[in-house]
Amino acid sequence: MSPHPNQITFGTDGFRGVIARDFTYEAVRKIAQGLADYIAYKNMRVAEKPSVFIGYDRRFMSDRFAAAVADVLTANGVVCVVSEGPLPTQAVSYLTVSKFGLGVMITASHNPYCYNGVKIKQNGRSAPPSVTAELENYISKAVPMRNAVAPAPRKSFKKDYIDYLGSKINISQILSKLPGPVVVDFMYGAGAEVADEVFDSKNIIKLRAIPDPLFGGITPEPVEKNLAELIDTVKKKKAVMGIALDGDADRFALVSDKGVYMTPCQIAPMLLDYLLKRNSLRGKVAQAVSMGYLTKRIAKTAGLQFEETPVGFKYIAEKMISEDVSFGVEESGGYAWKGNIPERDGVLTALMFLEMAVKTKKTVSENYKDIETRYGRSVLIRRDVKLEKTIPNKHSFAVKLKKKLPKTILGRKVLDTNTIDGLKIILEDDCWLLIRPSGTEPLLRTYAETESQENTKKFLEFAARIMEQK
Repeated sequence: MSPHPNQITFGTDGFRGVIARDFTYEAVRKIAQGLADYIAYKNMRVAEKPSVFIGYDRRFMSDRFAAAVADVLTANGVVCVVSEGPLPTQAVSYLTVSKFGLGVMITASHNPYCYNGVKIKQNGRSAPPSVTAELENYISKAVPMRNAVAPAPRKSFKKDYIDYLGSKINISQILSKLPGPVVVDFMYGAGAEVADEVFDSKNIIKLRAIPDPLFGGITPEPVEKNLAELIDTVKKKKAVMGIALDGDADRFALVSDKGVYMTPCQIAPMLLDYLLKRNSLRGKVAQAVSMGYLTKRIAKTAGLQFEETPVGFKYIAEKMISEDVSFGVEESGGYAWKGNIPERDGVLTALMFLEMAVKTKKTVSENYKDIETRYGRSVLIRRDVKLEKTIPNKHSFAVKLKKKLPKTILGRKVLDTNTIDGLKIILEDDCWLLIRPSGTEPLLRTYAETESQENTKKFLEFAARIMEQK
């Protein structure tokens, strides 16, 4: 987010702001002009500039903001095409490897209805920090050109994305063999735009699929507090599982057959374990520093390298492009694996869990019980603490906090520390504690993972105490 249109910065995944305050036509046009200047500079000696695809979600005025981007790009001589209708974010990412050089997505993802935003897509994923840093420089100096000779054409590429999904999984076969009802909650978001084609089965119960720019009064983030209707419907219909997608459908959430919300730290090991059996995956497992230890144990058992990244899927995507990475996951419900675009994809993840149910002939709760039997129990809790002011330098904060650490915490030895994104403390038995400032707001995120609810809470209490001493 940015406090003023003249100070546009790209955060974890793009620029976002409150509509009419931070996210305005002026801000959108400056971003578009900055992108046009970036394209011109990068392609000074190239006869053809890369074409740009502009997609948008179902948010208030997203289609008009997309048209404003196209107007500026076209006025600068950049060839661009605007989507005919709303699309999931990952569909735009896919189009940057199949048809276009760059993509622009108008979305604020899982943020409240009053927000909108811009994501820049390149090589099948969000543009890396090196690119967005350059863009910010061009945007700060941009003077938007107006009055394009002709409006950019509009075209539907929905079928391209659906065909891509079909090339990765046999959708019709899986849907025809579902062992019972499955509830899919679209949270009024762009995932519903492909619902008729991808989730076309009498066994699929669709929730909140109609367009609603107010998202029914909730935030379109697929976390437990926003999924009461999904959980209730799974229980009432005795469903095989419940699935939820966020506002732009790149994030995925899961509810078990027992109506239990499954955390990303429970979803990731189930998915990785299944993919290893399905695809014989080879290559590094990369996950955000805030994720759990079960995936690490699975990687070790499979003889795969394991690496942690800062929070933000863009760091995982960059590794998937530059290194041999088999599986990537982040805490907010983003999953990707080898053979697909290096981008989180809620729809493809949903289809994979449907396939898992068909192929394993087990429920979600049975599959997770198998994981716990083989790899141990995991209880991860995150607790956010409000601060008086923002901590601007995460690394400096982590280094100072590290000096205060005792050699043992609650009877467990401190084995290692990690300062790539806040301070992560690794203890005996794979247990860990992460203390991570937001960086953009006065908020401290604390995470702990142990084998029991009681011990996890004790570690979070220790985090609160050590912060009080700071």
